Amino acid sequence: MTSTTASYPPPPPYYRLYKSYLQNPKSAPEPPPPINGTYQLYGATYTTDDVLPSLEDQGVRQLYPKGLNVGVFLAKITKRELRSLNRELQLHVLELADVLVERPSQYARRARATLIHILELQLQRRKQAVEDIKRRREEAQRLLKESLGTLDGH
Repeated sequence: MTSTTASYPPPPPYYRLYKSYLQNPKSAPEPPPPINGTYQLYGATYTTDDVLPSLEDQGVRQLYPKGLNVGVFLAKITKRELRSLNRELQLHVLELADVLVERPSQYARRARATLIHILELQLQRRKQAVEDIKRRREEAQRLLKESLGTLDGH
């Protein structure tokens, strides 16, 4: 047996309670209490508990020990761990600087090739625009000649 769900849910049954709202605005009932837990909306199940994904779930290496509250961890972190993180950061910066110093031509060639490609595309577009203008000018001249020919013939 297949189950179907509607694209949009039907209106809530309590819409009927607002029939006399225009005559008496105080006749409207109190709003419903907030939803706690899970609920369904447009065929999908949602929860009111917002949980952030862990670093590992996002594919990022976690630099501090698992299972610790970050606030508690920051209060207990040692100078040794801070120095280790600082050294690692310095190493990455030095590696990046080394790559840029040792092989600048590799990146310059890429930039130059990209610039040449962009300029070639612009040149091609401008040539097409000139050809369009020439074609339209010739068409206009042809129409003018035809018009003059019909005027001279009458």
